[in-house]
Amino acid sequence: MSRATPDAARAAGRLSRAQVLEGAVRLADADGLDAVSMRRLSAELGVVPMALYKHVVDKDDLVAGMIDSVVARYPAPEPDAGWRDAVRQRVLGARDALQEHPWLRCAIERATLRTPTVLAYMNAVAGDLRGGGLSYDLVHHAMHALGHRIWGFSPEAFAAPDAPAGAAGTGAAAPAPEPAELEALAAHFPHVVAIAVDTAQRNPLGACDTDAEFVFTLDLLLDAFGRLHEAGWASH
Repeated sequence: MSRATPDAARAAGRLSRAQVLEGAVRLADADGLDAVSMRRLSAELGVVPMALYKHVVDKDDLVAGMIDSVVARYPAPEPDAGWRDAVRQRVLGARDALQEHPWLRCAIERATLRTPTVLAYMNAVAGDLRGGGLSYDLVHHAMHALGHRIWGFSPEAFAAPDAPAGAAGTGAAAPAPEPAELEALAAHFPHVVAIAVDTAQRNPLGACDTDAEFVFTLDLLLDAFGRLHEAGWASH
């Protein structure tokens, strides 16, 4: 049976849930979400692993708390922002947080628990839409259309070959195919190749600008919601 040292016991007595979550976030920021374990975190905090269980139930509770600690710090929109700008500011603030904490996307995608903090953020986005006069019918459909974008990312059907699983998307370019390979691909998939060639010509790095694409789609959706609202749209 492991026995806490006097220093570790004193540290455990001073430990709070907030400190545990902050330590876990720091660890994930440095080494990724998979590096966060009770044993590794307890070592980082200078306590025995069992000390953590006074503050978190299990690994799922720990990760949910990590998500909460970031989501709770999402910036609020300007007080006088219209509904479009308010939603836009919230979503882009979430994207900034995602880029500061690259593990967050993976954590959100794996999460099965909607905590009060998560629900409060979702409620705030829905409230911005409703505050613009949109019907709850349209707000409902708008929230589905926005999907993961309210958390700052938009899932792609296929990740880039060099993109790590769960990455937010950095726009890093995959190795360019040789001309012969490109020609062979174009014979079978002309539109896919044409898009890739056009993108490479427009972007010196030869990669998708994931931030620009994210904002493009966000603005497209917000404009569509506005047009539907003005037209008196209803689902039935």
